[in-house]
Amino acid sequence: MRTALVVGTGLIGTSAALALTRRGVVVHLADHDPEQARTAAALGAGTDQVPDGPVDLAIVAAPPAHVAGVLADAMRRGVARGYIDVASVKGGPRRELEARGLDLASYIGTHPMSGREKSGPLAAGADLFEGRPWVLTPTRDTDTEVLNLALELVSHCGAVPVVMDADAHDRAVALVSHMPHLVSSMVAARLEHAEEAAVRLCGQGIRDVTRIAASDPRMWIDILSANPGPVADLLTDVAGDLEEVVRALRALQSSDEDKRRAGSTGIADVLRRGNAGQVRVPGKHGSAPRVYETVAVLIDDQPGQLARIFADAGSVGVNIEDVRIEHATGQQTGLVQLMVEPKAVPVLTAGLRERGWSIRQ
Repeated sequence: MRTALVVGTGLIGTSAALALTRRGVVVHLADHDPEQARTAAALGAGTDQVPDGPVDLAIVAAPPAHVAGVLADAMRRGVARGYIDVASVKGGPRRELEARGLDLASYIGTHPMSGREKSGPLAAGADLFEGRPWVLTPTRDTDTEVLNLALELVSHCGAVPVVMDADAHDRAVALVSHMPHLVSSMVAARLEHAEEAAVRLCGQGIRDVTRIAASDPRMWIDILSANPGPVADLLTDVAGDLEEVVRALRALQSSDEDKRRAGSTGIADVLRRGNAGQVRVPGKHGSAPRVYETVAVLIDDQPGQLARIFADAGSVGVNIEDVRIEHATGQQTGLVQLMVEPKAVPVLTAGLRERGWSIRQ
């Protein structure tokens, strides 16, 4: 791949363009908003000039509802040897292209499983896809050359290729992305009119649950509109679980010992099933989940504190596997939770204490 055209210079399109330019690919940028394409170009993602002739690969990074139309226009104009899209829904766009009578030998649907709460080119980064799954949904008609171009793109972006059927992909992302986003938004919505005294008690748990609720509603309306059936089916199951939990909690209010016991059993069942599901979530680099222990460090809210902690951890030979930061409400302090291998806890604790850090058990 020597040349590429990225149509749609939001978070995903600009990030892919940045990764390609870093690998020496000449990238042309296009967007329905020319100013956004110019912004992406200014960030080093490529040029907003129209290519002189067909490029090797056209990457359509448009919302699901517009993907088929943009692809059809590009394919009829012959702007590239191969065409892909990076929309989060795959079955619908493919069927729409088929309905338009287009030859799909030069097309393959793809979906990088990566993103951020912020959108637009200014949120983009060449490392956005590193270590993340990138789904490819080839059909029997997909040309081998186009599949190879898509695999080359995935490699340049540092992602991990995963081949799936388009409809199986849509059911999968409904489970691991679309449904959880709606649940996160519903939890966050409870905070909108909550008393300020309650909101000030927010800790890391509520931050974790509501983090993705900060995403652009317009983008998510497009995504959910393209995959409503599988998401609705999953939410029906969640609603059934919620009804059971409500009944169990009401039973715990009863003066009848048998009802309270039944309520406790019901809650325990949901929590156990949650444990069983959570341990199946892949861990670092997509590997099987591993158990880490936490070393909590009290820090002042000053520049450079995190860098010092990481440097001090490195100086004693400890790798930080994950990190969380919990700020103290109304105070210029915070609690940094460092996740490390269990055997590294005593080494890290002793090393940080020697360097003046306040460790919290």
